[in-house]
Amino acid sequence: MTCTEFIALLDELIDDSLPAETRAQLQEHLSGCEHCEVTLSTTRKTIEIYRSHEVYDLPDTIRKRLHDAIIARCKHGC
Repeated sequence: MTCTEFIALLDELIDDSLPAETRAQLQEHLSGCEHCEVTLSTTRKTIEIYRSHEVYDLPDTIRKRLHDAIIARCKHGC
């Protein structure tokens, strides 16, 4: 199992819709790949935050920096 293969199956892993053999291969990969472990953990946490419908207020300075960065990125063809 490569990291690319792991990422391709990430949705199904989170949805718990994989055959047992594939899930075992993913778990084996996770046991030796910190990058994919962090990716899985971060993805799960992101889903959890969105499901909870929590709204986070950003300080005006951070909000402006984020907005400016998004606009600049889009102007360069994001």
